[in-house]
Amino acid sequence: MKSQVLILDYGSQYTQLIARTVRELGVYCEIAPGTITLERVREYDPKAIILSGGPASVGAEGAPKIHEEILDIGVPILGICYGMQLLAVHFGGQVGGWGKNADSDEVAESTGDGIREFGAAEVSIQSADGLFSRLGDEKKLDVWMSHGDKVTALPDGFVTCASSAGSPIAAFADTKRRMYGVQFHPEVHHTPKGKKLFESFLFDGADIAKDWDPACFVTETVQGIQDKVPTGNVVCGLSGGVDSTVAAVLVNKAIGKRLHCIFVDNGLLRLNEAEEVMEMMSTLGLQVTMVDAADRFLSELAGVVDPEQKRKIIGRVFIEVFEEEAHRIEDVQYLVQGTLYPDVIESVSVVGSSVTIKSHHNVGGLIDDMKLGLIEPLRELFKDEVRAIGRQMGIPDPCIDRQPFPGPGLAVRCIGELVKPRLDKLRVADKIVREEVKAAGLEKEIWQSFAVLLPVFSVGVMGDGRTFEECIGIRAVTSRDGMTADWVYFPEDVLRRMSNRIVNETAGVNRVVLDVSSKPPSTIEWE
Repeated sequence: MKSQVLILDYGSQYTQLIARTVRELGVYCEIAPGTITLERVREYDPKAIILSGGPASVGAEGAPKIHEEILDIGVPILGICYGMQLLAVHFGGQVGGWGKNADSDEVAESTGDGIREFGAAEVSIQSADGLFSRLGDEKKLDVWMSHGDKVTALPDGFVTCASSAGSPIAAFADTKRRMYGVQFHPEVHHTPKGKKLFESFLFDGADIAKDWDPACFVTETVQGIQDKVPTGNVVCGLSGGVDSTVAAVLVNKAIGKRLHCIFVDNGLLRLNEAEEVMEMMSTLGLQVTMVDAADRFLSELAGVVDPEQKRKIIGRVFIEVFEEEAHRIEDVQYLVQGTLYPDVIESVSVVGSSVTIKSHHNVGGLIDDMKLGLIEPLRELFKDEVRAIGRQMGIPDPCIDRQPFPGPGLAVRCIGELVKPRLDKLRVADKIVREEVKAAGLEKEIWQSFAVLLPVFSVGVMGDGRTFEECIGIRAVTSRDGMTADWVYFPEDVLRRMSNRIVNETAGVNRVVLDVSSKPPSTIEWE
């Protein structure tokens, strides 16, 4: 699909939120590294460009730069934080302050004048000529600031549209050239009316028409798959999760029985999950083969306690099992994967750096070994968009609203050695957590809720006897996309029922604890 808006990324932790906001407003957009060439931008042929924030200082050595010809191609441009500063410098303004922006986890140190702003702030609106035309008569706006540097002198042709205590030029505009900049972040929920500013830029400043909705996506994607695979068979590794299910249903709509889904029971699933997944896939009309490989996985995992080693073994064995089953199917030409847009963004970004927190379980290793083409029907979508597409195709809510479940399954929730008795113990406790969340009507409010089995033995008393048994942790978080998460404040009565049931119904457990860690600094899963 052709992008109407191109977002150039300069390393901001909020760049994906910009894209999500634009798409929520019904406009298709894509993200590209901020350092791409003019020729590459012309290939996108955008009707508008947004420059993201970033942690660098525009004047610092090695700071990411924009190819300046891009700023003169004649389309409306919105600069956010670092992006605003790039606009200012290009058109002859000045930027100064602390020598570093704070659009990262780093702390800026003062190098001179100015006030660093990080967190909630208030801006005074001086002119509606920029992005504030849809706010009516409001003169104040709550915003989220995250910067050290700031624009200290306006470029020629620009006017100040808003100011704050630390940023006399908190927003500027040149309406003739359709150039706009804001020092704050309208894309985060801490700027409650930020979406109104994007509406003003997209629909007033750039005069863009809405073109992004699930129905159009389904129609175009199905046609594209039919054109790509006129003959031959396609295989799909099905987990029962939202991503693989939506991807499979899309491909099934395009080629029908030429799609062969393979569901591998690795012995690390939740209680009765294999049967539930197979029943669900049957109702969706998918052709699915289930492979019971539980003994094989647990044999390979015997004695392993290191989380990374667990993940690598599970990934390797999954590839082996999947390949063996796929080779039984004749004339297989393509493999379906449920790759999402955040994965694509991370793989193409050249701005900033990251370290591996934990490896991800996927079937990427299959491509070279099996010499198959690749079909990734969801690679342009965020998680919430995948759910919207699924609903558009009639996939039932129990499947669409299913909580994310890690590829390695209970292996990353059973801390320590993976043996069947411990996994069975965890399955019972996990079932209780899920049942109580559902009974309390909290399913739609919670991103993930589950039990974790800890290899911690403690003394307890049951009846008149002493016990020395393991501990279950309860983990529940709220999140929008899993990138950040806050722990859930369970009602006291719900926690009491969970704890009471887990101790009474789970053999070998005498203690229950609650995980009250947010992401960051913790991850959602324990391993």
